[in-house]
Amino acid sequence: MKQNFTVRHGALDGVEAFLAVARRRSFRKGAAQMGVTTSAVSQAVRALEARLGAALLIRTTRSVGLTEAGELFLSRAGPAFEELVAASESARGLGQRPAGLLRLAAPRAVVPLILEPVIASFCRAYPEVEVEIAASDEMVDLAAGGFDAGIRLGQFIAPDMVAVRLTAQLPLVVVGSPRYLRGREPPKRIDDLRDHACLRHRRSNGTVASWQFVDGNEAVAVIVSGPLIAHDYPTLIGAAIQGVGLAQVPSPLAEAPVVDGRLQPLLTTFAATTPGVFLYYPDRRQVLPKLRAFIEHLKYSSASDLGP
Repeated sequence: MKQNFTVRHGALDGVEAFLAVARRRSFRKGAAQMGVTTSAVSQAVRALEARLGAALLIRTTRSVGLTEAGELFLSRAGPAFEELVAASESARGLGQRPAGLLRLAAPRAVVPLILEPVIASFCRAYPEVEVEIAASDEMVDLAAGGFDAGIRLGQFIAPDMVAVRLTAQLPLVVVGSPRYLRGREPPKRIDDLRDHACLRHRRSNGTVASWQFVDGNEAVAVIVSGPLIAHDYPTLIGAAIQGVGLAQVPSPLAEAPVVDGRLQPLLTTFAATTPGVFLYYPDRRQVLPKLRAFIEHLKYSSASDLGP
């Protein structure tokens, strides 16, 4: 049979008053400690005794003593109440200033793009905050995983989340390596992709993403084929650099290998855009100072730090 361990409503009423009186053996001194009247303390203790069904204090005109039940209650309730007070103070502290453990979930590709440029400065600015980053391309349940927030491309964020934009819209670029393109005609039209090995991205929901383009004012989704399906963009970029095939990725992720010549952008006139990168979290009412500080730090970091 399942037992009910729920604390009854009002079960803690009078405990603080009893502890104040019992430790000082005085209703007057206990009331002074709590900043209330002696009468109020006396009434609170009597109500507690009535609920417990046992006398806790021995009252005389000159002194206050403890019954056996009072001694037992003091020995057990005193440390427990102190723990409650300490827990309350700790929680209140986290609710009043940026402090504690800030847990973030983000795709591997976003870590160097968004987080690495600002983590060092944030940690210096808020030394009481510890930052933990779980780099995973799986869509995680923030609440179930104990995360304060996540960072994702906008198209993958559920509509019931609060989203904070971190970048502008990001072009999707098709890239290929000189090694792959050697001896092949680079694609000049979208239809040319049928003659090429195209590396594909499997989303966290299990579907394989089509390639997205814009032809004039028309959005075009293309089902491509090729030798490799990956669950993250860094793997696609690495495979493209090795000459396995062409890849379509958000442009900032391919910027470095394009600049140093390891990859070449293709079909740029047909490039579509993604909504950009966002930080997201479940509810504005649940934002602790540590997360609010991190959001503001990201939002007001330089544009060069956060990409285009």
